[in-house]
Amino acid sequence: MEISHIEHIGIAVPNLAEAIKYYEEILGLKCYKQEVVEDQKVTTAFFKVGDTKIELLEATSPDSTIAKFIEKNGGRGGMHHMAFAIEDGVANALAEAEEKGVKLIDKAPRKGADGLQIAFLHPKSTQAVLTELCEDPNKK
Repeated sequence: MEISHIEHIGIAVPNLAEAIKYYEEILGLKCYKQEVVEDQKVTTAFFKVGDTKIELLEATSPDSTIAKFIEKNGGRGGMHHMAFAIEDGVANALAEAEEKGVKLIDKAPRKGADGLQIAFLHPKSTQAVLTELCEDPNKK
């Protein structure tokens, strides 16, 4: 698995509009994209900090993973996942991780936000940090 950089840090938020306001007005960052990801039941907002992105995630359904995460955190948001950019393909990285005994959430890459191919590794195998592997198909 060849990791080039931290692709993004995913942060679950109970209110996307309030969170965007904080990142823009207090931190001085600019939201460059918002996107609904239907199959993940979230709306995302992206900010760039150098080469790394911050992805804010708001649930669009009470049965989404993000809604459940926020509920477990007492209604507050927080860091949800760390995403790494994979240079040699997410499918290859998944196979390598599985060979090394890592529990996979995704057995194959799927479409994620911001045009990426993504897959998740289970936090039970990743030092309690939900880990996302990302590949930008446009960079090949």
